[in-house]
Amino acid sequence: MPRGTQARRLIYASSLTLREDYTADLRDQARNHIERHILKQFKDLGLAKNILHAVSAEGYAKPTPIQTQVIPTMLEGRDIVGIAQTGTGKTAAFVLPILDKIMHDKTPLQAKSCRALILAPTRELAAQIADSIRIYGKQVHHSVAVIVGGVKPSPQIRVLKRGVDIVVATPGRLEDHLSTRAIRLDQTTTVVLDEADQMMDMGFIPAVRRIMDKTSKKRQTLLLSATMPKQIRQLASAFLTNPAEIAVAKQSRPVEKIDQRVHFIEKSNKRRFMVDLLREEKADRTIIFTRTKHMADRVSRHLDKAGLPAEAIHGNKSQGQRQRALDAFKKGKSRILVATDIAARGIDVDNVSHVINYELPNMPEAYVHRIGRTARAGKAGVAISLCDGAERSYLRDIEKVIGRELTKEAAPANDTGAPALDEQPAPPKRKRRRRKPQGRAPQTGQGPGSNDGRPPRKPRVKGKPKTAKSGSGRPPRRRNKPKAA
Repeated sequence: MPRGTQARRLIYASSLTLREDYTADLRDQARNHIERHILKQFKDLGLAKNILHAVSAEGYAKPTPIQTQVIPTMLEGRDIVGIAQTGTGKTAAFVLPILDKIMHDKTPLQAKSCRALILAPTRELAAQIADSIRIYGKQVHHSVAVIVGGVKPSPQIRVLKRGVDIVVATPGRLEDHLSTRAIRLDQTTTVVLDEADQMMDMGFIPAVRRIMDKTSKKRQTLLLSATMPKQIRQLASAFLTNPAEIAVAKQSRPVEKIDQRVHFIEKSNKRRFMVDLLREEKADRTIIFTRTKHMADRVSRHLDKAGLPAEAIHGNKSQGQRQRALDAFKKGKSRILVATDIAARGIDVDNVSHVINYELPNMPEAYVHRIGRTARAGKAGVAISLCDGAERSYLRDIEKVIGRELTKEAAPANDTGAPALDEQPAPPKRKRRRRKPQGRAPQTGQGPGSNDGRPPRKPRVKGKPKTAKSGSGRPPRRRNKPKAA
């Protein structure tokens, strides 16, 4: 039996052990069996030689757990529901099989059509997926188009008119092109929904459903998500046929190699403490996350004034500004990037050593995606959170989701010498005093509510018949009497 075929069968059998009805002992035995016997290198996955050469040129020889299971299953043509934490190599897990499929597909490409469609929630993530396709597809004849908002649609329409092999798109701009018939999806045979839970958070699920309805019924669908809420389960059951469920880690659990800490500090002291922290920590590259766009700009300006050059990236920036800021961060021209949650999953930069949560996210799952920007590809990382008094409830929700308590670090004292926030006792709750109803104020006389000695107004009599205004010279209106017969 060929080695690749045997490996794929063993992987499919081992995926059954990830179901909840199996005990922990059986799961451990299955994982040990996988590590001892199968799939130690990319050449065992059954990919074409041209793709393997491109992978080895990038310095990769050993696949990650998600790649070990997704690649052979996609080559078999099955639908897949994949649950994996960020930074585990999910992009290569579906890009490599798509390129392999295009390499062996000899059918002519029709105008305004595409062979594979990849939907992503953000522009940055779509651009990085397209970069991965170009890197791994150097020795494969293919074409790729990035369809996102924030740029002019006319160049995208010209590219789609010829037909492309792979379209990487955000749902909003893709629907715009579908409405103008600039693209058709009836010839699409592979659909990937990447970061499906973030598309749900951003309100894209109705658009995704409309897009899926326009694709071919004979398609292979892959749904990847870091979490698996009820709405994503419903989406999978509606558009996937007998999918293989692959989970390489428990949902909403961050990478174990991340050193997670939290500092309790007052909101007014956060910016000064963050500057001191950046100077003390030996960080190669740092990403600072805020909840709002306005705060991201304020933090970026404060760091520039402190002599720490920083770039800001958020939804109010144009696509050109966002791309320039990201390129400067990637090339090392700027070692600090300030971002909002909308860009958290679209930042795939190597060697990010530190992640600082200037403001804790109000959604605990967003914390996992934020700190997932560090400790990628098996490396270690540091995640530091700054928590003020109003964010204590957010911290409790985060610790409940990730299943552990963050390491508490002592915060510095205030300028006044007062103890730090984590040393101060919680202020007692103030009882709300109920306001007593006041009686009606007197109409005459002095005192509150009076008319200051002025005579009271005459009460208005309701139902008084209206009369003609005096001096108007107009007689009252009379009805004409009926004429006698």
